[in-house]
Amino acid sequence: MNTQTSTANENPAASNEVVTVREATIDLMRRLGITKIFGNPGSTELPMLRDYPSDFSYVLGLHEAVVVGMADGYAQATGNATLVNLHSAAGVGNAMGNIFTSWKNHTPIIITAGQQARSILPFDPYLGSMQAAELPKPYVKWSIEPARAEDVPLALARAYHVAMQEPRGPVFVSIPVDDWDRPCEHVAVTEVSHRVRPDPVGIDRIGDALDQCGKPAFVVGAAIDQAGAWDEIVQLAERHNARVYVAPMSARCSFPEDHHLFGGFLPPMRERIVQALSGHDFIFVVGAPVFTYHVEGAGPHIPAGAALYQLVDDPSSAALSPTGFSVVGNIALGLADLLARSQRPQRPAPEPRPAAPRAEPEPLMPVAFALQTLAEVRDPSHIVVEEAPSSRRTMQSYLPFTRKNTFITMASGGLGYGMPAAVGVALASPGKKVIGLIGDGSSMYSIQALWSAAQLGLPMTFVILNNGRYEALRDFALHFGFGKEDVVQGTALPDLDFVGLARAMGCGSVRVDRAEHLADALKEALSDDKPNLVEIIVA
Repeated sequence: MNTQTSTANENPAASNEVVTVREATIDLMRRLGITKIFGNPGSTELPMLRDYPSDFSYVLGLHEAVVVGMADGYAQATGNATLVNLHSAAGVGNAMGNIFTSWKNHTPIIITAGQQARSILPFDPYLGSMQAAELPKPYVKWSIEPARAEDVPLALARAYHVAMQEPRGPVFVSIPVDDWDRPCEHVAVTEVSHRVRPDPVGIDRIGDALDQCGKPAFVVGAAIDQAGAWDEIVQLAERHNARVYVAPMSARCSFPEDHHLFGGFLPPMRERIVQALSGHDFIFVVGAPVFTYHVEGAGPHIPAGAALYQLVDDPSSAALSPTGFSVVGNIALGLADLLARSQRPQRPAPEPRPAAPRAEPEPLMPVAFALQTLAEVRDPSHIVVEEAPSSRRTMQSYLPFTRKNTFITMASGGLGYGMPAAVGVALASPGKKVIGLIGDGSSMYSIQALWSAAQLGLPMTFVILNNGRYEALRDFALHFGFGKEDVVQGTALPDLDFVGLARAMGCGSVRVDRAEHLADALKEALSDDKPNLVEIIVA
């Protein structure tokens, strides 16, 4: 959301009233629409929490990574920045994995961290953070420890706008413990438009090339869903009968996966991307980098004879593009400008993508059957937050997403994001069912999120795919010369009791190890208005 300029009567800054840093900060956040603080506090954060306002809530996580994951999910679901409260150096260090994920997700988060009192910082005090503003770099857009206590509210106001400016992302403000009670003045909330219209000359160049090509392909990424441009990309693809592929490792659903123009998912491998796009003479990458690779490759980045064009909200993605022509700006505005062009080429539609074969039950339940069953019992409006890397390719075949804002995963590849992010999405989405689809190994990075879900009473379901090991790592070992029967050290995960873990943290739970019981167990869980967990034993 864009902030609105307050009038003199509404804006306390107009009166030059002297208040404390804490009072000015609370007032600023209230006017920015941020009345939830996600945190795990320590001693250096306690003064911030004194006289806590009744219209604010504090969302507690039992580990700093959980805190940031919840805030990320909440921000993605609401579209507004969230405020995170962490504890000095150790707390920021614990949170760094999910701060990195928020950076990759382009999620607007304002991270505050406590700092020791200014007067003892020269003595390297206990719980002090030396060079605090440097600690989270390079995975924040902006970082500061204000030079004076009275500058803290102004730093937070700037942090908000930096976080919200595309490409969005986390920012960091270190605040000494004795700053909160210092006198300062209120800070005005300035009005800033956080969207930038792409260069019209560049858009015309893309449009001309699109009009003149013979067989176009679109490659869509997460920024389409983040920018609210779902309808525009569907309309543009239909106008040009373009085959639509999902960019490698995309963290959002940006095109209906049951659409007749949908072509599937590009793998993060150079040669296989070229193979998948072979035959297309125009490749339009929208809202994603060109391209995200996971393993080394060789040769061209696009098929011979094809031209590549890109519309992206991140200048860094444009700068890193190995080929083609890029335009930078807001995705929704850029697509609207392309749609405003009057020419409507007539091309035959590509053949629909073949449907995956139906998965059948077996004595040891296949992942494909489990996800096919989930697809059949869930409503298309249910929101799925996924972190099951070894099952993602299967999910892409058997659990299609057909509506906007119904799928979120991590763009970083780092584990420990999905469970708390699902909690944050559920907290931001009253009246909607949220499903956390998590692997057994992934879940143990942030299992404390179950406690937060239970304490908040959220109507959500965690589905744990339990295959007893880090399956993604075993699959990847083949790339490094392991044989299919070789033992890969550190991948076995025996004796985890997810039903017991969930119950211990206040969530109802059930284990399913037979295919004939799965549909009923999922239906019951999804109809519950309290948080629960379904553990599925899969092959």
